[in-house]
Amino acid sequence: MEKYLTRKLKLVVNRDKSRICSTNGVEFLSYQFHGYGGQIRVSPTSIKEFKQRARELLNRNHGKSTSQRLKELKEYLRGWIGYFALEQRKSEFDTLDKWLRRRLRACIWKQWRLPRTRVQKLKQLGVRPAEAYSHGNSRKGPWRMSKSLAISMAMPIEWLNDLGFFSLSKRWSELAPLRRIA
Repeated sequence: MEKYLTRKLKLVVNRDKSRICSTNGVEFLSYQFHGYGGQIRVSPTSIKEFKQRARELLNRNHGKSTSQRLKELKEYLRGWIGYFALEQRKSEFDTLDKWLRRRLRACIWKQWRLPRTRVQKLKQLGVRPAEAYSHGNSRKGPWRMSKSLAISMAMPIEWLNDLGFFSLSKRWSELAPLRRIA
């Protein structure tokens, strides 16, 4: 095959990148092919790079407003999901959405800073006073607190969507016609 490509077609073949193998587990253009027939999935390295970039955009130590963070995140997510819309499993994007929401809750929790502010905001968002005091005065970090039940109840998915959170799984469903022609 290499002789045909180099002599007849006069193409340069990179031996490190070229191989003949089954499609199972092969990565190509940030996708990975699985099983018989090569089901298209997002490669694990792409997911890792996605999470790294999302961490940069939702960094808790930057002095940005929540709306500015969400605007920058939305721009990145729209491009990323547009490229990876051929992924055939919605569950992958549901998992990433959960992770992004938790990350956003941690950012908001860190912005509230003082215990009295946290208690006040939790009460405003409908958390019972006893839970608001215990959570607001907690010494646990933002990442740990973002998974607590009271924080999840105070900042539900609808509330985050009203702030401007961009859902990957919702956009994946909207881009379903692309998968039919691929």
